[in-house]
Amino acid sequence: MPYSVYLKKGEERRILAGHSWVYANEVAKIEGKDKNGALAGVYAADGRFLGKGYINHLSKILVRIFIRGQEEDGKELYVRRIAAAKALREAVMGEDSDCWRAVFAEADDLPAFICDKYGDYLCVELLSLGVDRRKDMICEALCEVFAPKGIYMRGDVAVRQKEGLPLESGVLYGEVPDSVCVRENGLRMLVDLKNGQKTGYFLDQKENRRAIRRYCRGRKVLDCFCNSGGFSLNAASVAKEVVALDISRFALNNVEENARLNGFANIATRCGDAFALLREMRAAGEKFGCVVLDPPAFCKSAAEVQDAYRGYKDVNICAMKLVEPGGFLMSCSCSHYMTAQLFEKMLRESAREAGRRAKILEVRVQAPDHPALLSAEETSYLKAFILQLE
Repeated sequence: MPYSVYLKKGEERRILAGHSWVYANEVAKIEGKDKNGALAGVYAADGRFLGKGYINHLSKILVRIFIRGQEEDGKELYVRRIAAAKALREAVMGEDSDCWRAVFAEADDLPAFICDKYGDYLCVELLSLGVDRRKDMICEALCEVFAPKGIYMRGDVAVRQKEGLPLESGVLYGEVPDSVCVRENGLRMLVDLKNGQKTGYFLDQKENRRAIRRYCRGRKVLDCFCNSGGFSLNAASVAKEVVALDISRFALNNVEENARLNGFANIATRCGDAFALLREMRAAGEKFGCVVLDPPAFCKSAAEVQDAYRGYKDVNICAMKLVEPGGFLMSCSCSHYMTAQLFEKMLRESAREAGRRAKILEVRVQAPDHPALLSAEETSYLKAFILQLE
């Protein structure tokens, strides 16, 4: 008998508003018996049907609802949802890019399922027990919609362990090379699907990397936490010179390779801890016309926000002191726990302590291939402030 999950009184409000997650502590009772990863019906305390999703007793998120009507779970549903997600991306992404997020979990009504498109190849993350158990079917649906040359699964993220899943990666379909050459904003990029960050590359900053060009024209630019060099390459297309800084030599090798691929001779790399190197540059009297700060998430839980705030403030003060008068700073955060309001407060305090008068020129978010649901604040996570510093 399939599971029927009944919520405590009042706990259905968030679900009715469009959120997908049902937490274990919101549940009053569970009827029926089935396997973990099976489809379960979710009901309000008064018996109203709310939806269906895959259940996992090992996870704090007991059920992730993705069916709210009478649709049947199966390949046809996945084909429809994936095709709708693809149609959205084709409508909003520019022709000068052939890499984008093809499926963004809850935002595309497929919770815990992420798929990124890199030219003729797909890279997926299956982040719940339910979707992982259906990976063969999902693979068939992706092949029907995209006809890719290969599909690679990245399963090396800690959230899989919380679902009782092993950390494992590998080819699901076809053949996948060690690196794939893609186009982003008209630039060529080599992406390592197997070893790069996340699914190989941070696609969510695509539009922001294009936007930074207008602030780099003819200037000396510093790209901190540069990773594969997305901001560095976009800056280099118009800048006098670019310094790409990262703690990973592997990432900087990728930057140098991508610079050669595009014929850029104006990018230099520096390897080391950003906090320490920024202070060294300040002591040496270096100045930049534009500085980009795109660090990894300093907080991955609400409990870490206070420490993260101090970290963001420290690195932003250091960066602001390196910007020449009239120059620009793009400062980013990819943690939804660091809200835009809190991040702006941090920037205000940083500017005051750095002795700089700052103007907000732009406040940007994640690219439109990473749509955010108004009903699920977790899907809205990236913010990027562009400041002019006097």
